[in-house]
Amino acid sequence: MKVILKENLENLGHIGDIVKVAPGYARNYLLPRGYAIAATEKNAKALDHAKRQLEYKRNKVLEQAKAFAAKIEGLTLAIVHQAGEEGKLFGAVTNMELAEHLKVQGVEVDRKKISLAEPIKHIGEYTASVKVHPEIAATLKVVVTKAE
Repeated sequence: MKVILKENLENLGHIGDIVKVAPGYARNYLLPRGYAIAATEKNAKALDHAKRQLEYKRNKVLEQAKAFAAKIEGLTLAIVHQAGEEGKLFGAVTNMELAEHLKVQGVEVDRKKISLAEPIKHIGEYTASVKVHPEIAATLKVVVTKAE
């Protein structure tokens, strides 16, 4: 019996694969648990249509993520912090603070998506990586200056 997989199954295949299995295995295990559907012509056409829809959505989301990343890369955050004589900050600039400064500039980013190579503890120019999409990361420029 041929079935179309709806789940990734380790010994059988991936989502969307059409596989041949024993009729009892399909009838008693795969179909009742929702792991697969019968491979009829109607179901195969529906699967093709669903794959096209998912691909279209994925491309659209990817384009939006690229535009958002370009917007982030065009920004430079200027942060004023209390600092000592030799430019050492009292405290550190964190990803939470960077997220707040981005919010002020009109860019909503979750602080967990901002990563710093090391904590910013001195005055100067730094870069932070912002994970916009699983495939796309933007580089944010941060300039830390001393408060007067």
